[in-house]
Amino acid sequence: MKNEMNIDIVTADASVAELERLAELADDVVRRARAAGASQAEVSASVSTGLSVNVRLGEVETVERNRDRGFGLTVYFGQRKGSASTADLKAASIDATIAQACAIARYTEPDSCAGLADAALMQTTFPDLDLWHPWPLDVDRAIDIGREVEAAGRDHVAITNSEGASVQCGDALGVYANSHGFVGRERGTHHSISCSLIAGQGDAMQREGWYEYVRDASAFPAFASIGVKAAERAAARLDARKLSTRDCAVLFAPEVARSLVGHLVSAASGGSLYRRASFLLDHAGKPVLPAFVDVLEKPFLPRGHASGTFDAEGVATRESALVERGVLQRYVLGSYSARKLGLQTTGNAGGVHNLVVEPGSVDGEATDFRGLLQRMGTGLLVTELIGQGVSIITGDYSRGAAGFWIENGEIAYPVQEITIAGNLRDMFMGLHAIGTDVDPRSSILAGSILIGRMTVAGE
Repeated sequence: MKNEMNIDIVTADASVAELERLAELADDVVRRARAAGASQAEVSASVSTGLSVNVRLGEVETVERNRDRGFGLTVYFGQRKGSASTADLKAASIDATIAQACAIARYTEPDSCAGLADAALMQTTFPDLDLWHPWPLDVDRAIDIGREVEAAGRDHVAITNSEGASVQCGDALGVYANSHGFVGRERGTHHSISCSLIAGQGDAMQREGWYEYVRDASAFPAFASIGVKAAERAAARLDARKLSTRDCAVLFAPEVARSLVGHLVSAASGGSLYRRASFLLDHAGKPVLPAFVDVLEKPFLPRGHASGTFDAEGVATRESALVERGVLQRYVLGSYSARKLGLQTTGNAGGVHNLVVEPGSVDGEATDFRGLLQRMGTGLLVTELIGQGVSIITGDYSRGAAGFWIENGEIAYPVQEITIAGNLRDMFMGLHAIGTDVDPRSSILAGSILIGRMTVAGE
């Protein structure tokens, strides 16, 4: 067995040195851009490394190592903006990037909303959020894990074929600096293991899978359990039926429920709002969900998948409510969209930093997945969504789906080739319960979501 230390994965000491090198480079480029005439400047620099191994039917299909660099500069000449980037950190490439950004800015039209975020909003404290956990994984060990995961799944009697297992580890270092004197450093790791299997034969075949996604590899469950869960999910879909068209309650399993929260975020985001392309225009301070629903942004969660002390503009992140007692408390804004709307940035340039959807229900009770099935009684459990039929402008929602028909609070049979439809306004206000069965593999931490009535289109 080879030494399990992967020399391409940045060690703790080396990562600190690399961050400092990037920070010095970024700060120097900001100074040089100002010397070239820019009134303001900002730099984003990153280095990421990783290993990815794919195994199918016990054989190695691919092994990939990567080490990627990125360097982007934005300059402002008054309200004229220019941006340029490079993946090469050599001196000549940096010189060319500065020259290109400045040249572009001199020819662009002025934009009254352009510019850095306000200096007073920059982050000044940087607590450790426990995001750095390099996985000392070499190729041989990654292959062994992939084979173990796939073999455990293929042992299931219903499994007839495999699309393989994947093992990935990676780390990323990032620096953001601007002419306010701000220099922010971030580092983080993410690792994943997945497996996709096929059950049944011929036209009756069903494909399903499972994956785990963690900051720290010690948080993985037993590797074999990932393959076993993939197999069980594939087998459970055998003999799937179609449904006749009907209106019924719909329960979104946690792995798909978070997409509903994602639609809410998109509709509340500054880019959609200032373009007047959102069904939540002028909804700040108004109910958008039932009164039992709270959605909180928590950027300082230890090991959170989107934790961070500052946003993409250096603005300090903060814990706050997006939705409180069903009322939309604010929008999701960076400095540009905030200026377009006559508001102030919410520290969300680059996106939200961990959304926690609190469990609860219209009658005040919080329950687990089994309890939600009992509460629904009869209806559709959705475990897979297909297609992109969602309009943030109108709220119209129509997506292909698969899952299980529920009768008397129990799974009756699997279903497929159906479409679920509604309007996000009605779906959100018709939300009956949110489960305690939170899926931890995302930056949107939500349990299953039960909606009282939707249209299910089938045969």
